[in-house]
Amino acid sequence: MAKARKNNTEEAIEKQLWKAADKLRKNIDAAEYKHIILGLIFLKYISDAFEELFSKLKKGEGEYAGADPEDKDEYKAENIFFVPEIARWSYLQSKAKLPEIGKEVDHAMDAIEKDNFSLRDVLPKVYARGNLDPTNLGGLIDLVGNIALGDAKARSADVLGHVFEYFLGEFALAEGKKGGQAGLLMPAIWGI
Repeated sequence: MAKARKNNTEEAIEKQLWKAADKLRKNIDAAEYKHIILGLIFLKYISDAFEELFSKLKKGEGEYAGADPEDKDEYKAENIFFVPEIARWSYLQSKAKLPEIGKEVDHAMDAIEKDNFSLRDVLPKVYARGNLDPTNLGGLIDLVGNIALGDAKARSADVLGHVFEYFLGEFALAEGKKGGQAGLLMPAIWGI
């Protein structure tokens, strides 16, 4: 499993994320919160992967000479989801402290589904609901923003898989169910 920086205890990044995310959960049931946190983690993952390729395309060097960084086909060719500007993590993180952050995230999910056929009707759009405090959502966005999920190094270590697996197990415990009951996003991520 991926390890975070050494502090007093060497805790896996998954465990640190869970503890922090669970503190922000407040009065939201684990079954509902699962979609909130896993959706954000997935969004961060695809945004990281997108930004890495976007940077290469923008430089336009070598095999990327003459490439258009806003061309969806460039990303499809590399098996990376296209992330529209309003759905990029940097954009959402810049809006994290605003009272309408829930609407921004829901719009981001809609935009991603619109531009990526395999994700249609899969991503959660639960962020503007009244029971999700915008301050807590902003804190969660900042928390998830502190980890690298979709860069090449993280993808090769399957950080996303480890985080999802750990969180699903923790949510299963919180819900009083057996582990292994996958969330809605798992099939979309692995193309099932």
